Amino acid sequence: MYNIYKIDTDRKRYLPLLLLADEQESMIDRYLDRGEMFVLEENGHAVTVCVTVVLDNGCCEVKNLATVPEFQGRGYGRAMLDFVCAQYRGRCTAVCVGTGDSPLTVPFYEKCGFVRSHRIPNFFTDNYDHPIFEAGVRLTDMVYLKKEL
Repeated sequence: MYNIYKIDTDRKRYLPLLLLADEQESMIDRYLDRGEMFVLEENGHAVTVCVTVVLDNGCCEVKNLATVPEFQGRGYGRAMLDFVCAQYRGRCTAVCVGTGDSPLTVPFYEKCGFVRSHRIPNFFTDNYDHPIFEAGVRLTDMVYLKKEL
């Protein structure tokens, strides 16, 4: 059984987990204190983390969603996204997420009911100080997906 908690203080203690989804700390620093942070715990251990920011357009953006590798594939990421959608329903019109065009992450979000919205060309090459690879693919563009609430 798991529980999801809102984290209001000492968010950096989850940095190792946050770095699983966004591997450059300076990028995490840009959003970590701007929004809300939630942690899914199982048996007292942080398994999944999520940071969200409400945008001016009424969309809640998932800035970071990560699950400890040995717990991936057990539904925790989906549970967190369901929780986030429930949290923002009535306050926001949609939940959006930007991610690399990866064969791992894009299909995950699509299975969770998100649809492709738009892309930002060269986001990863312009904003990160090193090349980022996922599933053997070098990430260049940021792909945005959206789920209406």
